[in-house]
Amino acid sequence: MLRTRSASDRSKGILLGLTLALSSAVSYAENIDLIGLNIGGAAFSGNVIPGKYKTNYFFPAPGYLAEWKAKGIETIRFPIMWERLQPALNAELDEDYAELIDQTLQQAAEYDMRVILDIHNYARYRKQIIGTEAVPISAYADLLERVAKRWKDEKGLYAYDIMNEPHGADEYWPAAAQAGIDAIRKHDQKRPLLIEGNFWSSSYRWPKFNDPLLQLKDPSDKLIFSAHLYIDKHGSGHYKEPLAKNFDTMLGVKRVKPFIDWLIEHDKQGHIGEFGIPADEPRYLEAMDNLLAYLQEHCIPITYWAAGSSWGKYKLSVEPTKDGRDRPQWDVLSKYVGQGECTRIGPKH
Repeated sequence: MLRTRSASDRSKGILLGLTLALSSAVSYAENIDLIGLNIGGAAFSGNVIPGKYKTNYFFPAPGYLAEWKAKGIETIRFPIMWERLQPALNAELDEDYAELIDQTLQQAAEYDMRVILDIHNYARYRKQIIGTEAVPISAYADLLERVAKRWKDEKGLYAYDIMNEPHGADEYWPAAAQAGIDAIRKHDQKRPLLIEGNFWSSSYRWPKFNDPLLQLKDPSDKLIFSAHLYIDKHGSGHYKEPLAKNFDTMLGVKRVKPFIDWLIEHDKQGHIGEFGIPADEPRYLEAMDNLLAYLQEHCIPITYWAAGSSWGKYKLSVEPTKDGRDRPQWDVLSKYVGQGECTRIGPKH
C-alpha cells in the first residue's frame, strides 16, 4: 500500500539528509594532508636533454609508492621537465615521457595517493625565460593546456604546480602565471593550482617580490601559493658552509613567517613545496621539528625535499638506506604524518 509521507516525516528526512551531507563534508574537509614528499628523478640531469631513461632520469619503479604509503605518506610532489615532455615549443607531447607520467599517476591512484605535478623549470625553457622572444607566454600556456587535457581525468592527480622556482623573471612571471591558470582551466576546473613566486619562491623574501601575484584570477577559486625554504646560510639548499656555533634552531620559523604573514594579510592559502636538511647535525633536526610544529599550527602543508630511489648519497635525501634503515630526517617528519586538526588549508588566524 502506498503511504503518503507527513510533513513531519518529510522534515525528518530533510534533516537526516542534511546531517549526512554535512558529516560527509566535514569528513572530507578534515582530510588535510600536512606532510608529503618530493619524489625526485624525472627532472634529473637538466643539462642533458632529452637524456636517456634510467641513465639520466628516472621514474618510480612499480610498487615504489607503496613503500611510502605504508609509512603514512599520501601526497607527493612530482617534478617533471618541460623539455623532455615537450621537445619543441607548441608541439605534441613526447609520448614516451608522457606515458611514464601516466604510469606514475596510475601507481599513485592504485595506492590511494595523490600527485602534485610540478613543472620543474625555473620559468625557463632551454635556459630562455618565459615571456622573452625565445619563449613566448603563449608557448608556456600551450604546454599547460596539453598537460591538463591529457591528465585531467587521472584519479592520482591532485594538483598542478604550474612552475618551480621562477627567478630573473619578475616582469614576466605574473602574466605567464595568469596565462597558465587560464590554459589549465580550459580543461580542468576542479583541481588546485599551486603558484610559486619570484626569487626562487623564497618564503623569506616572498612579500618583497610577489605582491603582483595578488592580481591573479582563477575562475575556480582554487589557487594555493607555494613557497620554498632552506635553512643553510644563504637559503639555497646546498648546505655547503659549516653550521655556525650560534645557529638559531628557530631559523626555519623565522624564514617562513614573512610568507605566512603575507597569506594572513591577504586572506590566501599557502603551501611549502620544498624544505630539506642534511641528516648529520642535531641542530638542523631540532630546527626542522620547530618548523613543522609551526606549520602544523597554521595548517600549512609541506612536501619535504626529497625522496626517490635514485638520489644516491644526496645529503638531504629521506630515502631509507640500502639496508632499510630510516634517515634521521624521517624520525622528525614521521611525528607529524597524519597529525593536525585542519579542516582547510591554512594559515589559520
